[in-house]
Amino acid sequence: MSTAGLHKIKEVISTLLGPNGCPWDKEQTPQSLCDYLIEECFELVEAIQENKIEDVKEELGDVFFLLLFIIQLYQDKLSLDEVLNLSAAKMIGRHPHVFGNKKIKDINELLSMWEKIKKQELDKKKQSRSIFDSIPKNLPPLLKAYRINSKAARIGFTWPDNKSQEQKLEEEWKEWLKAKNEQALSKMEEEFGDYLFTLTEYARRHNIKPNTALHRANQKFLLRYKKMEELAKQYNLNLDSLSTEELNQLWEKAKKEV
Repeated sequence: MSTAGLHKIKEVISTLLGPNGCPWDKEQTPQSLCDYLIEECFELVEAIQENKIEDVKEELGDVFFLLLFIIQLYQDKLSLDEVLNLSAAKMIGRHPHVFGNKKIKDINELLSMWEKIKKQELDKKKQSRSIFDSIPKNLPPLLKAYRINSKAARIGFTWPDNKSQEQKLEEEWKEWLKAKNEQALSKMEEEFGDYLFTLTEYARRHNIKPNTALHRANQKFLLRYKKMEELAKQYNLNLDSLSTEELNQLWEKAKKEV
């Protein structure tokens, strides 16, 4: 792999932050760039999910640029080599079944071993932490629920079988209906959250990533609605003036085409 691109982008960053650089760039801090980093990561994920290779290249470049920009802002405290060497050492240490002689039976044993190794790393640092502390606080709620349930399941803290959890789902749904009937908004929100959290674990048990599943549902809806708009234009119809029944008829036509 050539390092020419890396040197080039580092030169660009140095120039931007130099005496004759960009006033806006020179005002930035690692903290001020966090929102931009999150946005660029979402754009990268979208490009990957849509399998648009040119967009993937562009968005990867944007993410790399921001990461290197942040490293440059931390130049007095860390270096790129330190970051990369630390990451390599961590991955080697967490994969003794690849870089060592450790034998594993299946993925579940692998994930359990991964958590134990991470705990050992914390013990060496003399840090007493919960197994959930490694989950980013600002992770999107649906993805965070999935990660919480995954970690809990790795130590056996989950329902013993699907039937037990299906009963729990039914119980949570009844509690939501009860809150709805009582028109208690705060309680409704709480119970709906409980139902979603339990449903997230049910998805995990069936090897479904709820964040991905919801993304696909969103995309499906948007594609079909756009087709509805096309059909409405084709038939000289105004969607805003159609009845619910007429909208549903148009929706069914869109479903057949998308």
